[in-house]
Parts: sequence; C-alpha cells; structure tokens
Amino acid sequence: MSDENKKTRIKHRPRLITATTADLEGTAALEKLCFHQPWSASSLELLTKEGIGVGYLCTLPAAQPPMVTAYGGMLIAVDEGQITNIAVHPDHRGQGLGLAIVEALIKHAKAERLANITLEVRASNTPAISLYRKVGFVEVGRRKGFYTKPTEDALIMELKLK
Repeated sequence: MSDENKKTRIKHRPRLITATTADLEGTAALEKLCFHQPWSASSLELLTKEGIGVGYLCTLPAAQPPMVTAYGGMLIAVDEGQITNIAVHPDHRGQGLGLAIVEALIKHAKAERLANITLEVRASNTPAISLYRKVGFVEVGRRKGFYTKPTEDALIMELKLK
C-alpha cells in the first residue's frame, strides 16, 4: 500500500450514521452512485432508529461538506441482523473501506448479542463475496432472479455469532 493510501485509510474511520441532513443526504448520494435502485435519504433514516437499524459511514473530512466515501447498513429484528447495503465510492475502492464498514457492523451485532447476520449479494459480485467470506460469512442459499437491472440471482450469506 502506498504512503498516500495509508494516509487516506487513517482518515477513514467508520462512525454511526446520524439523522442529520448531511449524513442522510451524503449517504443517499453514494447510494445513487453505486446502485440502480438506490435508497432515498428518508429510507436511510431507518438506519438511525434504535431497535430498527444501524448504519456506519466513512467520510473524506478534507472535503466541505465532508463526502461520504463508504457506508453500510443493517436492519435488526429480535436477535438477527440483515445487512441492507454496503457501498464504497468508486474513487475510494481498494483502501479497505468496505472491510472497515463490515467489521463495524459485526462489532455492533456482537455488542447487541445478535445470533447471526445475513445478507444478499449479487452472484456476480465477486469482490463483495470475497470480502464477506474473509470475515466469516458462508453461502446458505440462493434467491433466483432477486436483482433487476440486470436480472440476477442473489446469494444468501450468513455469519453465525452464537
């Protein structure tokens, strides 16, 4: 890793998404950049409601207003977590931000004593699948035609915490 990437990674530490306009609009902008069917700022607000969900983001503090470079969200029901999305700005990929976000969500899930975390991922998204496997997720199923634009199967992955 170059010295420049090391400096950038140090500045990018996951923090909880708050219900502030800057956090929600910045996260919604990243959603639009990364996904064909992005969540709106009002939908992302669910990730700030205690007992419903949690979200973590990384920002580029030098930008004014700070630019959201990565985020991840997880809905919580009883003792299970469901990761909704993990997004990393295309200009900031390869810096470990996705891993930092996933690790923050796992740490949160453990602190909340969740039994497991599940997620769906496009079957063709090999970088994401590799990341999830790296932290211990395993494939437990497949949803045929789950994604659209383009139509594609989703792999269901799970991480058991208990």
